[in-house]
Amino acid sequence: MEALSAVVLAAGEGCRLRPLTRSRPKPMLPAATTPILECVLDELVEAGITDITVVVGYQRERVQSHFGPTYRNVPLSYVRQRTRLGTGHALRTVREAVDGSLLVVNGDQIVDRRIVGDVASAHRRTESIATLGLLHRRDVSDYGGILVDETELDDAGTVPVVELVERPRDDREYRLNAGVYALEPEIFDAIAESEPRTGEHSLVDAISYLVAESEESLPLVRGVESDGLWVDATYPWDLLEVATELIDSGRIGDADTPGTRAISPSASIHGSAVVREPVVVDDNCEIGPGAVVGPYACLGENVTVESGTVVERSVLDTDTRVRSNATVLECVAGQGVEIGAGSTIPGGPGDVRVGDRVFEDENLGALLADRARDDGDVTYAPGSVVGPNATVCAGATVRGTVAEATEVRS
Repeated sequence: MEALSAVVLAAGEGCRLRPLTRSRPKPMLPAATTPILECVLDELVEAGITDITVVVGYQRERVQSHFGPTYRNVPLSYVRQRTRLGTGHALRTVREAVDGSLLVVNGDQIVDRRIVGDVASAHRRTESIATLGLLHRRDVSDYGGILVDETELDDAGTVPVVELVERPRDDREYRLNAGVYALEPEIFDAIAESEPRTGEHSLVDAISYLVAESEESLPLVRGVESDGLWVDATYPWDLLEVATELIDSGRIGDADTPGTRAISPSASIHGSAVVREPVVVDDNCEIGPGAVVGPYACLGENVTVESGTVVERSVLDTDTRVRSNATVLECVAGQGVEIGAGSTIPGGPGDVRVGDRVFEDENLGALLADRARDDGDVTYAPGSVVGPNATVCAGATVRGTVAEATEVRS
């Protein structure tokens, strides 16, 4: 096996990130100021991958129009998953488009190039059908856990995988499933043979099928332990943590990574404004007189922060405007949001409703979805969620969840 083609699974919506995913898929949400999927592609390119197929589905036009046919001189192919029936089903859609061994990653989780490289290198030196990236993490209860036989370490540094458990709750010694898989073509048969759950074919279930089919002397699934950046946004407030992780890891403003910078040369920052690093300020942003921005403020392209405003530990997506004398702490704002003059988002912790669940004491001041607007002097209770195209009238107080296209009066 000389090389691995990469397949990026980017067809899902990201239901738990609603209402941000109302009009775009999770892979296109901002990691600081860059789409999550763009960060994923960067890591693949830096790991030496030169052939990438992206599986698209929900709001696929947003992905394809953003990236086009190439990314950093690497050709991109797109395959559409017309019906979202799980990650295994998504992978099966590329069966005719790829040839030989392949590397599979999720388009909505940022994984370090070291993890990608370690999995690819280890797989070349094993006879397994699947090689999985493993990470040491203290708590894997919200993700995928993997049990391995550490006594059977081979020369490639891999160990047999003995069980995969989604969201484990027991106290066994799990490794975190990094979502990086090097696979042989036999995986497609395993997907077909594994039993679907709730009507979906899961890639994890297919790999579990291979584990069950393994002989003791010839494990079909092995894992390799790695290290490096791994971040996932499951819920809206996680976007704040993703931004922090990227900034602290040096991925933002790293001269060795093309296209990244902490403050764009095209940004306009008034001489009396205060920028408290670390921050990320993208192209064509404006920061007005007396404004205080940072630390850990991420301003997407064409964001305007007017005079006397404070923005701290927030992710403000493209074309958002924060009017004068507002206070914005621990806020996630979608595209085209307007926060009015004198409005206050005091920061978390707060209770946040996602679907039919309430998450207590999350560090989220407020979530404002695309094109939400307030008319000024609005106060947001911690954990407030404002749907797309909603309007909050001047002087109102926002608590809980405001539905899409709703008007909130004072």
